[in-house]
Amino acid sequence: MLKKAALPDLTFETEAGFPALPVAGVDEAGRGPLAGPLVAAAVILDPARLPDGLNDSKKLTEKRREALFEEITATAHIGTCILPVEDIDRLNIHHATLEAMKRAVEALPHLPAHALIDGKFVPQLACAATPLIGGDGRALSIAAASIIAKVTRDRIMAELDLTFPDYGWAANKGYGTAAHKSALARFGATPHHRRSFAPIRKILSPHS
Repeated sequence: MLKKAALPDLTFETEAGFPALPVAGVDEAGRGPLAGPLVAAAVILDPARLPDGLNDSKKLTEKRREALFEEITATAHIGTCILPVEDIDRLNIHHATLEAMKRAVEALPHLPAHALIDGKFVPQLACAATPLIGGDGRALSIAAASIIAKVTRDRIMAELDLTFPDYGWAANKGYGTAAHKSALARFGATPHHRRSFAPIRKILSPHS
């Protein structure tokens, strides 16, 4: 019999002083796509109003993510950062991710006492912070942040798809699918493509 996968809980938040102290979970969406912004979110949950079913956004259906997005927005403190492609190309994706996470924490209504960061790197923050690999599947506040970040970014890509319908962004969210790469070969890069990423760089400078 297969062991049921563990769900995220408040263990890490409690160790950091929650709920007596405000603890934020921080995550991002959009590291890997060839197009579109990077979105980071920071969430401080309300211990008296925890949405049911919080989990890593990748493990949830789109319908469930959308429903939880509304619940989190209604009950928690949220900070978000939408980092444009220009900043991604200027900073590189690693440093862009840390910058977006930093700005998301700074966008919260008040500074948390502690931040739980998804991944193994921590941005420079004005509060204590702990990296947590696979945190979106382990800590409820990071799971909430992953949902806010992903739904926000997915909505942005759906909007961009209306202006640039040839690339299939409403479906592929800017990731390098076969259809997206085929469209790139036919139509070239848009202003929303990440010029520092190898497939785009190759299209723009084929002989370099």
